Amino acid sequence: MSLVKEGHSVKVHYKGTLDDGTEFDNSRSRGQTLEFEVGTGQMIKGFDTALVGMGLGEVKTFTLSSDDAYGPVHDEAFRDFPREAFGEDVELEVDGVVHGSTPTGQPMIAKVTAISEETVTLDLNHPLAGKDLTFEVELLEIVE
Repeated sequence: MSLVKEGHSVKVHYKGTLDDGTEFDNSRSRGQTLEFEVGTGQMIKGFDTALVGMGLGEVKTFTLSSDDAYGPVHDEAFRDFPREAFGEDVELEVDGVVHGSTPTGQPMIAKVTAISEETVTLDLNHPLAGKDLTFEVELLEIVE
């Protein structure tokens, strides 16, 4: 039986949950498998590591600490922006999400943490930063 090694391309279905059981992602619900090459940095470190040694058809559940997932929450990622930087048609609310792009044109998402007359404070951390994540993964295919 073939087992996953670094460098193998794999196809998996997975479900990701938080400590309280809240589901944050599910490939089956989206109707799309996840395909990637193990050990190449395409996935968060802990996810890659957990798949090594899995066999075809195996289902595995594992929990990653925030350090092995999206890292800790960084205080410097909370930034104030002028309120006029957001168009008149943009509805802002605390705990809401805004979409935009970085200066290099990469898409980004940020959580609104405070709103004043002059500024909007955004949390630019990854939405899952600081959280431990549990994954249930089913290995569907291995390409050596």
